[in-house]
Amino acid sequence: MDAFGRAALLGLGLGLLWGIGCSIAIMYSIYLAGYRRAIKDSLKLAKPKRFTEVLEKTQARRARKAVAASAPK
Repeated sequence: MDAFGRAALLGLGLGLLWGIGCSIAIMYSIYLAGYRRAIKDSLKLAKPKRFTEVLEKTQARRARKAVAASAPK
């Protein structure tokens, strides 16, 4: 019984690590695909609607933070 317990714990540990590793690999590949798409969209002459909306929101947020940081406390 002692050998089975060790084997079960070893299998559980390896299975957990294997599952986490596969999940990370899948998430990384999805991230890279989205990043590549964003780069391609940013280099186009006619920008997509979603790209321009997000860019405007980001610039507005940066402007608000700059104003808040420069305001005396």
